Amino acid sequence: MNKQRAIGLEQFAHEVAARFSRADREGNFNNESFGVSRIIPLSDDAAAVFFKKSTGKDGLAFFYHINRGASAGWKYFFPTDSHLFAMSNLAPLKVLVEAGNYDKNFADGG
Repeated sequence: MNKQRAIGLEQFAHEVAARFSRADREGNFNNESFGVSRIIPLSDDAAAVFFKKSTGKDGLAFFYHINRGASAGWKYFFPTDSHLFAMSNLAPLKVLVEAGNYDKNFADGG
């Protein structure tokens, strides 16, 4: 992960912690506050962000970067077990898409 992307991730992770720490946040029944405890880059465009809650519990969010367009920047979600299972099945499908698309790079005879 390049330095500018890492700096942006660090800043955004702390913004997310502040958002989730709001006492008036929907679903914040225990009036928890969140702090960033660790960030582990997973690729140039993704990271696992660990949060420590004031209740002593931990939280984990998946942060991913979109390079351009209207949605450019860091995004995140807190994955459930169902999300993780589904994502584990996605990688082989992505390989199939790439394999199917490869020959199309030469469709114009170039």
